[in-house]
Amino acid sequence: MDITDSIKQVKEQSFIMASLTEDVRNKALAAIASALEQNKAAIFEANTKDLAAAEAEQLPAPIVGRLKFDQHKLAGCIDGIQDLIRLEDPLFKNLLKRELDEDLILTKTTCPIGVIGVIFESRPDALVQIASLCIKSGNCIILKGGSEARHTNRVLFDTIYQAAVSAGLPAGFSLLIEDRAGIDVLLKCHEDVDLLIPRGSNQFVQYIMNNSKIPVMGHADGICHIYVDGAANIEQAIPIIIDSKTQYVAACNTVETLLVHQDIADILIPALADASKGKIAYRGDERCQLIIPCEAATEEDFETEYLDYILTIKIVSDIDEAISHINRYGSHHTDCIITEDKDSAEKFMSLVDSAGVYLNCSTRFADGFRYGFGAEVGISTGKLHARGPVGLEGLVTYKYKLSGSGQIVADYACGNASFHFKDL
Repeated sequence: MDITDSIKQVKEQSFIMASLTEDVRNKALAAIASALEQNKAAIFEANTKDLAAAEAEQLPAPIVGRLKFDQHKLAGCIDGIQDLIRLEDPLFKNLLKRELDEDLILTKTTCPIGVIGVIFESRPDALVQIASLCIKSGNCIILKGGSEARHTNRVLFDTIYQAAVSAGLPAGFSLLIEDRAGIDVLLKCHEDVDLLIPRGSNQFVQYIMNNSKIPVMGHADGICHIYVDGAANIEQAIPIIIDSKTQYVAACNTVETLLVHQDIADILIPALADASKGKIAYRGDERCQLIIPCEAATEEDFETEYLDYILTIKIVSDIDEAISHINRYGSHHTDCIITEDKDSAEKFMSLVDSAGVYLNCSTRFADGFRYGFGAEVGISTGKLHARGPVGLEGLVTYKYKLSGSGQIVADYACGNASFHFKDL
């Protein structure tokens, strides 16, 4: 069976998947969690092969870091699945119930999106998170991982698939595409795939957006900022900045640009450089270069998602300049202000046009698991349907159900009947 036929089969299964009870879906998730633990030796062995190949190909360190799937990441995946099981069922919830006329009742009810295609790079744990979220939300899933993780992805997919089907999910509820040519086939299947979620580089995401009629949800860049206001607590600011940059440098919610109010620049910047102990390479504007030794920051630096231990610093005259810079150069992902001034905080959080706007905390909190969503399928910087970390609520849509007793529109059009809208 070729990929196109396999995708059509997934679409057919999506109607069955959408009708499954919460009990069946939760049992499948529990079976998956158990199977992952039982099959961990094979998973780790496969990951060792992928890591060895990555080192032989001299892939960048951030990619290798994302590629690694060890006991820690396995435990995180299993914990995420257990959290999903405990979360409220997102399906079959009535969002509206309204009587239009006697015995003519309208309801608005949540339902799955249908078939979701997720194309991701490097991270095998993303496969587990995505598949689990789609199962909980009643969606069928088509997965395409990066070739650098092909051995790990195959073992993880087989483990998840077999456990889920044995627990009652329909055969064909999911599909793993393993060759790059399959991406172009997938992009053309707009009649059978309801949503695409790409996770990867800016170039990669833009390619997906420009080459498919399928709706795309996601983000192309993670250019995140921290603005340290003149009224900031510097002792608090420094660990927030370091955590945002170094806690996991390859993540899309890592800070890339630091904006510092001119009134505290002479104090904050040297203290930050000293506290980071050479772990971070700084690129600064002209005023910053007078304060600490660093490379000159270019226009390109302000537009770059490094995913590396590099931080660009710009000194700004006031909060308005900071907000203007963020809205111009940022990717609308996650941006933070550090301040003790309530008015400045409210202004920043109101005017910065990003999916996540933070006060006095690390940008690394921008994550579905840390939001209590039971992990995420990705982070959306768009404004339609879902924004920010996309968990269960972002994977469901709704339908309108109208139940009548023989009513026809002609009677309302000619005045023989009339609506009397009443919310029930």
